[in-house]
Amino acid sequence: MRPVSADSLPIHRDPQYQRLWAVGMSAGVIRWVEVLAYAVFTYEQTESALWVASLMMLRMLPLALFGVSLGALAARLSRRKVLLVVHVALFANTVGLLLMSLYGRVEVWHLAAASALSGVLWACDMPMRRGLMGDIAGPQRMAQAMSLDVVAASVCRLIGPGLGGLLIARGGLTGVFLCLALLYLPGLLALAHLREPRAAVLSARKSLAALFTGGLQAARESPQLRAALWLTILFNLFAWPVLSMVPVIGHERLQLDPQGLGLLASLEGVGSLLGALLLSLGASRWGHGRVFLGAVVSFMLLQIVLAWSPQVLITGAALLSLGCVQAGFAVMQSTLVYTAAPEPRRAEAMGLMTMCIGVSPLGFLAVGALAERIGAPAATLVFALCGLLGVALSWPMCRACLFEPTRALKQTEH
Repeated sequence: MRPVSADSLPIHRDPQYQRLWAVGMSAGVIRWVEVLAYAVFTYEQTESALWVASLMMLRMLPLALFGVSLGALAARLSRRKVLLVVHVALFANTVGLLLMSLYGRVEVWHLAAASALSGVLWACDMPMRRGLMGDIAGPQRMAQAMSLDVVAASVCRLIGPGLGGLLIARGGLTGVFLCLALLYLPGLLALAHLREPRAAVLSARKSLAALFTGGLQAARESPQLRAALWLTILFNLFAWPVLSMVPVIGHERLQLDPQGLGLLASLEGVGSLLGALLLSLGASRWGHGRVFLGAVVSFMLLQIVLAWSPQVLITGAALLSLGCVQAGFAVMQSTLVYTAAPEPRRAEAMGLMTMCIGVSPLGFLAVGALAERIGAPAATLVFALCGLLGVALSWPMCRACLFEPTRALKQTEH
């Protein structure tokens, strides 16, 4: 009887994939607890939408600053070790904040610094953790692997905001930091037992400049990769940042308390979970690029509903739908980049994608500043219209997502 090879297993039964999935699950719950709890505390202290958006801007800033560098390092260093070091540093930082909160010494600027530091882990996710997932899954299992990972991320966005709202309402920041410290432990345990694939370090002899140039070359040669990167930029400038306005809209327009804000924000996670589960069943039949492009446009259209909504039920339905289409974006984003880039350049391509995601601090800063002047709903509407205009003006590039990755690109692997 022939032994079953690792890459012939269903991806959810692969033990190394399971460990990386658990790392993402742990980090995701932590991220969304922080986002909601920090936003509520900051708005209560400052009553400023700009400050709330600035926390998310700082959380996303490391993606812009270190995205390409991390992609290059992912091809040179042990990704498992890098992830382990970052998790240990963030665990120590959370314990420090916990001790400070016991004495009532935590201020908004402490949360701003903690958000920026947590953003380093987020910046590591695409080239490090998801890059390892790609190596473990291989091209044939990649879409399913990303779908299941987005299921985990969606569960985190379902649990995290609700848990964050409950903790900040019942236990204050002390309860939040205590919970976060405990949540780091499963991820640390999974990383300690993870075995990195042998092919993980492929470009150790290349300079960082050569790795960066290789990633750009892959983008030039692949119209689908180029379109995926451009749509990622548009999404992170004009779509993703408006979600930071949900606590502001809920507080000002809907008059919700912290627990109500947490439950409202969790609806996006419910939609994302449903969308990811649906994609795990039928993504390959629908076409990766079609789903990706459709998700970007649909998200921007739904922003208009979110901006207009005068009632909790309509706002909740809009967030539920936003989460569903955002799952399509998240699943296909990594899948398109990984499959459209040649194998020796996949780590660099993932780093480029992280850099494209890293433009989001500009979006968060702009939407916060605009909301200060014209209100959060109006700012959400303006961003939706700008995003749709951007897709329309660049349609010749964006439509490349509708086609399969060019085969010529694959031939550069040999």
